[in-house]
Amino acid sequence: MGIFRTEVITLAPDIWPVLLGSDSGLVGRAFADKTLDLHVRDLRDYGKGVHKKVDDAPFGGGAGMVLMVEPLHRAVTDARASTPGPVILLDPRGAPFTQKKAKSLSQGPGMTLICGRYEGVDQRIFSHVDEVLCVGDFVLSAGDPAAWCVVDAVCRLQEGVLGNRASLQEESFQENLLEYPQFTRPETYEGMPVPEVLRSGDHGAIEAWRQEQRRKLTHRCRPDLIEEKKS
Repeated sequence: MGIFRTEVITLAPDIWPVLLGSDSGLVGRAFADKTLDLHVRDLRDYGKGVHKKVDDAPFGGGAGMVLMVEPLHRAVTDARASTPGPVILLDPRGAPFTQKKAKSLSQGPGMTLICGRYEGVDQRIFSHVDEVLCVGDFVLSAGDPAAWCVVDAVCRLQEGVLGNRASLQEESFQENLLEYPQFTRPETYEGMPVPEVLRSGDHGAIEAWRQEQRRKLTHRCRPDLIEEKKS
């Protein structure tokens, strides 16, 4: 498989070099050193008329503006010609974006993400996308923060991005469990000590403690994950 390619269709292209610049973390550095490939497509380039119009008032009235179908469709058409993998719209009605979905997308050749804006998109663009995803039950002023979450979650799973890929096996949401508690120096802080087992040097006991903590934390903080695992 070739280099994983990510494309973003957005009205705010200037923020992406900051979000995914070489100083923004492991994923940003992977784009900077060409371990991964990123293309940001400015939706305004597909706008209509001298002012590059991409939005209009909704039929039937209502507050705000809606992204027009024609500029979006033309941007998607060009994206399909240059970037393999699914075209994904970030929208509240989409399927919840999960670690399982991130892993599935990471195993493909790439993806294109459409960042919404204003009151939403013309319904007809749904006929031209492959998937619709939602990152949470809250409202954002634009789809770019949601798309960034997807890019980061998916691209960090690519070969060569993380220094130690073994860490992926014990992260939160693996096997529908949260990650175990982590401690570092000092051994005692304001009367709170590091658990003795972690200082014992007994790797078998440490591993057993960590697995037990994963189960306890998940039961207490995210019991829905336990129920999902049972179903």
